[in-house]
Amino acid sequence: MVNICLMRTPFAFLLILALSFGFGTSASEKPNVLLIMVDDLNDWLGVNGESGHSQAITPNLDRLCEQGMYFANAHCSAPICGASRFSLISGLLPSTTDYYVHSPLEGRLDEYRERGYRMLPEYLKSQGYRTMGGGKLYHRGTRDLLEVDDWSVEMPHYVLSEAWLEKGHFYAKHSAYFHPFPKGGSQIIEYGNGFSLCGGPLDPEDMPDGRMPDELIADWAVERLGEEGDEPFFLAVGLVRPHVPFTAPRRFFELYDEDSIELPEVLPDDLADVPRIARANAMGILEKGDHAVVMEMGEDYWRLLVHSYLASVSFVDSQIGRVLKALDDSRYASNTIVILTSDHGQHLGEKAKWRKMSLWEESTRVPLVVAFPDDRNAGARLEEAVSLLDLAPTILDLAGLEPLKQHEGESLVPLLDDPSARREAPAITTWLYGNHSVRDERWRYTRYRDGSEELYDHSKDPMEFENLAGREEFAEVIEGLKRWLPEDRPLASGAKAPGDDSIERVLKIWDEDPSQVPGYLR
Repeated sequence: MVNICLMRTPFAFLLILALSFGFGTSASEKPNVLLIMVDDLNDWLGVNGESGHSQAITPNLDRLCEQGMYFANAHCSAPICGASRFSLISGLLPSTTDYYVHSPLEGRLDEYRERGYRMLPEYLKSQGYRTMGGGKLYHRGTRDLLEVDDWSVEMPHYVLSEAWLEKGHFYAKHSAYFHPFPKGGSQIIEYGNGFSLCGGPLDPEDMPDGRMPDELIADWAVERLGEEGDEPFFLAVGLVRPHVPFTAPRRFFELYDEDSIELPEVLPDDLADVPRIARANAMGILEKGDHAVVMEMGEDYWRLLVHSYLASVSFVDSQIGRVLKALDDSRYASNTIVILTSDHGQHLGEKAKWRKMSLWEESTRVPLVVAFPDDRNAGARLEEAVSLLDLAPTILDLAGLEPLKQHEGESLVPLLDDPSARREAPAITTWLYGNHSVRDERWRYTRYRDGSEELYDHSKDPMEFENLAGREEFAEVIEGLKRWLPEDRPLASGAKAPGDDSIERVLKIWDEDPSQVPGYLR
């Protein structure tokens, strides 16, 4: 296997690439990039074994990891769809853009242009790439900044038939990708928000036209890979499962023995040593507290949710397999770099937390694999902490293009060239205004906007059970990590005051009536 050194000089890079991949001798030919974005996919892949979920069945993801370099310690910039995706595509921290959650972006183009921001596909398009986007890439599909001309070819956001919209349980057309719900609707609808924390198997009659939205998105990607074209392309494919509701065709549930599904390890007093602001954040969306509702429903319901999540992961794995097979069968196989990742992780009860939206490991960690057509460094597994913020500069580096000054991440090319290389910068994750977490190869340090802290030693405590912050013997460790904390702008976009968000609303309720604090969070 030839270990190609991907130089930053475009001519040298492209010449070596051409000779290695057998394109001929044209130094003008650039590599294609296939980016697959999966929604809410944590590290429950078969390739991760006990460090993820030992029962996960993901043959296509595992095969891709075997063909490429797997970054086992990759983290998002923000543990929620909108902010994470905008950060990945812009290469900018949430604390830089004011985009912390799902900020409305209409009318903000002039503001972003004044700051000099450009989106990754927009820039690639200006440099001669054919940019193709389909599925969920930004929070609302293929566009957030509606005025930006990102795509040469774009999958219509609402590709669903009228039967989808007539099926019911739709909160809005833009959420149609997330459906359908379990048979009979959400099991927790009486608790106030039935959109989340529900799941179950589907039969063909439960799916309009007998198919899931991700199947339509995969169809679109397969069609693009079957087209003829001479331009280098950037094909971005956004798959929605395993986003809630955790529903998938029944055959993916039947891959697992429902009676033997393993639940995550949770300590009854795990949150006793975390700051009050972290406990308020752990409440989630449901009025009683997400974990309290799941426990009230019973352990069998918890097992159903884990089973449903695993089945949803196996389902999306099958769609990934379809796209990868189409690439293998295409004329582009010898000149396409594949990058696969997720926007953030997903709690399934760890630390008494559900969904994403936390600064704990299960929420921030994402799978990330980069696979080259020559199988360079195939099967390599890296434990260096990296960030989704690094992907935009990496893609430009791989394409031999000039970097954008706005990018706040670092190209992963040095690590792709040499898996033994080291990097100093840790991964930074921000959740809501003023709350940041720093993750390096060993430590996670979190500081909340009220000054409270958490520190975990992942070499001994991968589940983050023991908060070490406040102990004198770790003061030096904290000081070393603290220097990486980003500076917040004076006020989050759209907020009336710093901290005007869901955490402060929970804390206000608790202050006014302490009896409203769920027992597991006291």
